[in-house]
Amino acid sequence: MKENIVKEKSYAFALRIIKVYKYLTMEQREFILSKQVLRSGTSIGAMVKEAEHAQSRADFVNKMNIALKEANETEYWLMLLKDSEYIDEKSFNSIYKDGSELIKLLASIVKSSKEKQ
Repeated sequence: MKENIVKEKSYAFALRIIKVYKYLTMEQREFILSKQVLRSGTSIGAMVKEAEHAQSRADFVNKMNIALKEANETEYWLMLLKDSEYIDEKSFNSIYKDGSELIKLLASIVKSSKEKQ
């Protein structure tokens, strides 16, 4: 079976986001921003998974583009969590790096897929 890097990375990222959510709700007692980052951070992988069975190239591009938008939104929530001191700099840098890598991968996939249309 062919390796799917973006699928694997988005799934691993979602697991990290879930851990951040647990920490924020259980330890920091923060419920609003944590719910936002949970929704956007886990939907990246869900959209990548949906794109596997896209009905057309246009559908594939659309789903991957939504995943890219969700990754950008997640980046925003993570920055807010760091700047409001709910997560420390070290934790932020680690997960932010993974999110940025996903954004680059997704942007490249969207760009190359659009060129093939």
